[in-house]
Amino acid sequence: MDVLYEDNHLIIVNKRPGEIVQGDKTGDQPLSETVKQYIKEAYAKPGSVFLGVVHRLDRPVGGVVLFARTSKALTRLNDMFRRGDIHKTYWAIVERNQCPPCASLVHWLKRNEQQNKSYAYDREVPDSKRAELDYRVLAEGDRYLLLEVNLKTGRHHQIRCQLAKVGLPIRGDLKYGARRSNPDGSISLLARSIDFVHPVSQKHIHIETPVPDEGLWQALFQRIK
Repeated sequence: MDVLYEDNHLIIVNKRPGEIVQGDKTGDQPLSETVKQYIKEAYAKPGSVFLGVVHRLDRPVGGVVLFARTSKALTRLNDMFRRGDIHKTYWAIVERNQCPPCASLVHWLKRNEQQNKSYAYDREVPDSKRAELDYRVLAEGDRYLLLEVNLKTGRHHQIRCQLAKVGLPIRGDLKYGARRSNPDGSISLLARSIDFVHPVSQKHIHIETPVPDEGLWQALFQRIK
């Protein structure tokens, strides 16, 4: 497990694609349990270990995940997420298309529970929720672009769905229109960084996860101007 930051109240780890953050019907061990075990062993803690899940990443997505180590931190972090005081930045490799170098996307997303998929509409439809994000092109390759994405809202599969809607499906994301899968089953979406004021100490926290050690990620990373 790759720990990016830890103190008495928080722990931030680098999630690998394919891991689940919290337990689900698959029965696979979630990242939350792996982190609990790490804390128990690292600090020789007897009994059960408290760990609060603050947010999640989709299973095929990698990158920064923040957990709370105390109930005080969990309550405050939950409030901060609701107020938009925690800022997460994502990087995405998308299939190359004609698009503005930067843009704000606004759609109405409707979730289909049976398909575990969201659909984007240009206008409000019944049971839809407003979704907004900003993106900018960081680097260009022959067939792919590297985008930086900042969410203004937090909807189910929001980045995947909205980018696909404007003709920029994420590499490897078959569910949202990619032409082929990635060999490891991941999609090329990375929770690159998280930025917030510590809920207890009040110090500024900015944590970045490394760029994946994979050919296209590294090639596009080298082209960032």
